[in-house]
Amino acid sequence: MRKITALQVQKRNPNRVNVHLDGEYAFSLARIVAAWLQVGQTLDEEKLSQLQADDARERAMQQAMLFLSYRARSEQEIRQNLSKHEIPDAVIEETLERLRQSGLANDKNFANAWVENRNTFRPRGRRALTLELRQKGIDDSIIESVLEDLDEDVLAYEAGQKKASKLRVQEWSEFRKKLSDFLARRGFSYSVIAPIVSRLWSELHAEGEEKIYDNEEIL
Repeated sequence: MRKITALQVQKRNPNRVNVHLDGEYAFSLARIVAAWLQVGQTLDEEKLSQLQADDARERAMQQAMLFLSYRARSEQEIRQNLSKHEIPDAVIEETLERLRQSGLANDKNFANAWVENRNTFRPRGRRALTLELRQKGIDDSIIESVLEDLDEDVLAYEAGQKKASKLRVQEWSEFRKKLSDFLARRGFSYSVIAPIVSRLWSELHAEGEEKIYDNEEIL
């Protein structure tokens, strides 16, 4: 048995308490975990181990909530962040299960939000979105479901409008190459890019004499 000889709130982090046993610093605990402790109380090894396990779970949850406060995260991102903060693997998995049950960890919702954000602010094609979601650890079945109704023609047109306006003074060949390269980097396929480039050129030069055909090869 070991006796608690001091409980001190940390100056730099008032949410943690330093625990002294038998006159020496032993470990720190989250304030909520240490709330029931008192100076003079004796603890056996089982109780000490339980306290530190409870603290690890509390620390993991607090770190996860902080990480999630900035934006939605995939489970892989949460797992990597907790690992970076030296949370034990078993505690990480337990924390993820708690987050799933509370709806704070849901890869389907995350994927939907990610695609919606991209479509609104930075449209990308199916290929680019698939790669991004895979990098976030999203399962292929979820990716397929989320991207099932993606309208790449609309997205490519929206993505290309601003770029096309900047290229309007270019000759057709240069316009086509630069805009096609831009859309390709955004993950759109040739079959989507070709008609969109022609459409944007035609709209920018509606009164000109240039006639562009959708099946013209993109150089």
